Amino acid sequence: MASKSNATVPFGMKDKLGYMFGDFGNDFTFILSSSFMLKFYTDVMGIEAAVVGLLMMAARFIDAITDVTMGQIVDRSKPTKDGKFKPWIKRMCGPVAIASFLIYQSGFANMAYGFKVVWMVITYILWGSIFYTSINIPYGSMASAVSPDPKHRAELSTWRTIGGTLAGLVIGVGTPMFAYVVTTEGNTVLSGTRMTIIAGIFSVLAIICYLICFNLVRERVEVPANNQKLNIGNLLKSLVTNRALLGIIAAAIALLLAMLTMQGMAGYVFPNYYGNATAQSVSSLTGSLAALLICAPLAVKLSTKFGKKELSVASCLGAAIIFLVCLIVHPANPFVYVGFFTLAYVGLGFFNTVIWAMITDVIDDAEVKNGVREDGTIYSVYSFARKLGQALSAGLTGSLLTMIGYSQATAFEPEVTERIFKLSCIAPIVGFGLVAVFLILIYPLNKKRVEANVAELARRRSK
Repeated sequence: MASKSNATVPFGMKDKLGYMFGDFGNDFTFILSSSFMLKFYTDVMGIEAAVVGLLMMAARFIDAITDVTMGQIVDRSKPTKDGKFKPWIKRMCGPVAIASFLIYQSGFANMAYGFKVVWMVITYILWGSIFYTSINIPYGSMASAVSPDPKHRAELSTWRTIGGTLAGLVIGVGTPMFAYVVTTEGNTVLSGTRMTIIAGIFSVLAIICYLICFNLVRERVEVPANNQKLNIGNLLKSLVTNRALLGIIAAAIALLLAMLTMQGMAGYVFPNYYGNATAQSVSSLTGSLAALLICAPLAVKLSTKFGKKELSVASCLGAAIIFLVCLIVHPANPFVYVGFFTLAYVGLGFFNTVIWAMITDVIDDAEVKNGVREDGTIYSVYSFARKLGQALSAGLTGSLLTMIGYSQATAFEPEVTERIFKLSCIAPIVGFGLVAVFLILIYPLNKKRVEANVAELARRRSK
């Protein structure tokens, strides 16, 4: 077994770097979708924002089946010489990258409206509901097999966030610099041809990152196949009565609402309201640097001292307050808005850095209660929740853009752009506020309880 042969290889920097590259690969397609797919299909392909948002929400009903199914497949699979989770990364890295590239085919911009909608639906579902699910769930579940040490898992969570932040840096800074062009009328618009090229480059880079992850990470904890007969009723009962899982799901949906709305609205507030695509690149740069230089070095130390739940509540409340001040101040200078965006990103960054370690806390808590470890199933349910948050964000953003009258024809009308600015502040305020409320009222795993669970599992395994 891979876990036995690798047990003597100590946990170290190779594992952390490898796990970082795994999320780097994930986010080359995920962040591209959350930040630019809505913009691409509204401005290049001519699809109404509400239609794109409806697709993103409808696809989540498919994910409700594919995510949990993949979780069950992973839990019931037998470990190979490479481990239980790693093989899926190698198997699925090609399909997920190709499907992502197919989404952004600007050559179809002049096709019939119905054809473009069908193409969008098929490629998006192939990418998100099937291939992304089949690689992301094993990747996320793998953390518990890399090391049983909570500190190591927190470090993996931090390095995973670093990988996602670096991907966000490349995509958020690089894409606006190359994807936008200025028309003869002086408007800043998205180039469909350039987006297709960018999507192809990012797909190749995603495959490279996945393969680096596969080669560097080692699975040390043997996670045997779950051979218990599948009882859907018992499974659903255990999930819906798991307060820790329900709490982290609610917080994750709210987090994605805040984070993806920030990213998605940046594609409208900077070029349309401020008329400055460069400021969008700067906001991605400063936000990513803040996460790398402030959140990544301090997250493990602060969460170890105060607790992951406690740190997350404080940081998200701070981010909500920052956007509230921005809404009141209403900065006319785009770089002042960038400053507010960056400060809020620090609050987001702390929670986003420790959240992956919080999932392993939820898995530990369920094992303490039920005596069965179900990494893949619990992670798949959480993954579905994240996708639901992504869909709600895109659906809400698309619907609100339509409600305020945004279209290709009205994209630069003063009344519409003013509403875009207000949306870019109000949605994150609501999202961050809900994260804090859900963690306080629902999520029970404070510092004291997490430490008690770790001690109990260590006692059981020492027998």
